[in-house]
Amino acid sequence: MRMTAFEDVSLRALMLLAANDTGEPLATRTIAEGIGTPYNHVSKAVLKLRELGYVEATRGRAGGVQLSDAGRKATVGGVLRALDTREDLADCETPNGDCPLSIQCGLRGALRRAREAFYRELDGVVVASLPHERQMGPVLVQIGLRPPAA
Repeated sequence: MRMTAFEDVSLRALMLLAANDTGEPLATRTIAEGIGTPYNHVSKAVLKLRELGYVEATRGRAGGVQLSDAGRKATVGGVLRALDTREDLADCETPNGDCPLSIQCGLRGALRRAREAFYRELDGVVVASLPHERQMGPVLVQIGLRPPAA
């Protein structure tokens, strides 16, 4: 199972927001710098995460993005399900119509079950638990969210 680039950017943005313990919202540009992703990709992801209720966004000079309570409690499996717009993992459509094997084929159902197993495994991982201090610390220092260790 492979995540889309959009799902990857969305999860990385949520991880950075979960690691932000300043209490201050982060600008979308700061998130983009922190996760090493172009601003326009991050802004689209933040918009979708806001629509889904995982983040809260405020406009203006002091505005920015923060993880919502729902975002803190969300599971990775739940987030990926909400972001997933793919109907099937296999492309059973051909330029001339449906695949002639589709009536007898068990692949579509097997792949659907595999995707659900993937999500179920990630249902045990809560977004707020993803960032680890040792790993995220240098990133937070680099984008100015934490002073360097003395």
